[in-house]
Amino acid sequence: MGFFDLFKKKEEPVVPAGPIVVAADAKGAIVKMEDIPDEVFAQGILGQCCGIDPAVGEVYAPIDGEITQAPDSLHALGIQGVGGVEVLIHVGVDTVEMKGDGFASNVKLGDKIKKGQLLLTMDLDKIKAAGHPAVVITVVTNSDDFASVDLVAEGNVEPGADMLKVSKG
Repeated sequence: MGFFDLFKKKEEPVVPAGPIVVAADAKGAIVKMEDIPDEVFAQGILGQCCGIDPAVGEVYAPIDGEITQAPDSLHALGIQGVGGVEVLIHVGVDTVEMKGDGFASNVKLGDKIKKGQLLLTMDLDKIKAAGHPAVVITVVTNSDDFASVDLVAEGNVEPGADMLKVSKG
């Protein structure tokens, strides 16, 4: 690093001016928070959320950010997103019991990701055979840091469609 490098501006991540949009991370039918078949998520204990009953075994990045959690069980990912939004993607209910069987991750801890990037795949038949709902749950884990987190999608969605609107104030 040269002397003049000290005076160069550090690149700051671009923070959206308005509400932050968390996109649909799977293709399938929207599941409202209260209808998620797991009480912890349905009651919003981990934060405001919704789910997608997946039609295809692929999960995409709902927001630009960095992977902050990537358990060996491959059933979940944590993302530090732009604008300070922290997102947890949890694939299925009680799928941690599968110990990664039927899951494959395309990312690892510390990876920078872009909205729409394929993050992981899952074998929907294996999840069903193990007796677990395959719903892909997307949680804004720091919901309390924002004025509101609102579900803006309904019915069937494609990956990348607007799903949750996170408002600062």
